[in-house]
Amino acid sequence: MPARLLAGLTAAVLTTAALVGASTAQAAGTHRPAPSAAAATTAAAVPRHAVTGYWQNFDNGATVQKLKDVDGAYDIIAVSFAEATGQPGAVTFQLDPAVGYGSTDEFKADIKAKQAAGTSVILSVGGERGAVSVSDDASAQNFTDSVSGLMDTYGFDGVDIDLENGLHATYMTQALKALHDRHGDVVVTMAPQTIDMQSPQNEYFKTALGIKDFLTAVNMQYYNSGSMNGCDGKVYAQGTVDFLTALACIQLEGGLDPSQVGIGVPASARAAGGGYVAPSVINAALDCLTRGSNCGSFRPSRTYPGLRGAMTWSTNWDAANGNAFAAQVGAHVHGLP
Repeated sequence: MPARLLAGLTAAVLTTAALVGASTAQAAGTHRPAPSAAAATTAAAVPRHAVTGYWQNFDNGATVQKLKDVDGAYDIIAVSFAEATGQPGAVTFQLDPAVGYGSTDEFKADIKAKQAAGTSVILSVGGERGAVSVSDDASAQNFTDSVSGLMDTYGFDGVDIDLENGLHATYMTQALKALHDRHGDVVVTMAPQTIDMQSPQNEYFKTALGIKDFLTAVNMQYYNSGSMNGCDGKVYAQGTVDFLTALACIQLEGGLDPSQVGIGVPASARAAGGGYVAPSVINAALDCLTRGSNCGSFRPSRTYPGLRGAMTWSTNWDAANGNAFAAQVGAHVHGLP
């Protein structure tokens, strides 16, 4: 990780300087870009301000849940995880007996019940150990076919890209566009690591920009990171309000719509190796970005009232922590301007 961080920070110094210049050149005030027609279609399924949580299809010491047990504050539930098959690019999903479902039909019924309550249920691909590779036309086609098939089989509303071992922007963009062609209302989220969003030239960032017409949200992981560059070129330590706001600024000034940017954090100190912050810190960062209040030393040059919201790993760790994220951050997100 240190070598990757050094390379990312070096590249980011050049990029963030350009972003600051672009931000300064723009008129101060509220940023309200007009949504595209495709974005408006997606927005009908996902609230203007949304709370996303990952649901664990495994038992790792957090509270074991069925989907029906997930707190109602979550607007998007990302079922974790779809895994690679022997066919390049293709993914599959199987329920882990540890989560307690007696049948696939029971799981599907829980998905439908959540959807009836207004929650989008999507399938997350990858995870920390995920080894899905989409690197040519054939694997892109296999990815599209398999994800589309799983959406049809289980009733998922879309897909989350959580590939932490790299991706190829050209072919992942191709695969997601093909998926959107089949499912026009598909919900697409991404959960890159901080290093992957330090520059619009990074593959993850390029993928996000490549599907900007229908991308729902990038919920970057503001944890397990160490110190990183903010959009002002200064280095910020994880676990602070400045880390959340100054790194979000890179995405906000690098081409993504505010409605496509969310803050991803652990639900408890046990949920990640580092980067946990109290709900009050997350809420302060949300206020800083959307209202210009409760900022730390970093203050963005303008506000982004359309910011999508926040994400957490995971609904299970949140339940183990008394659902503090759902209760405190959830209520705050839903009260944003």
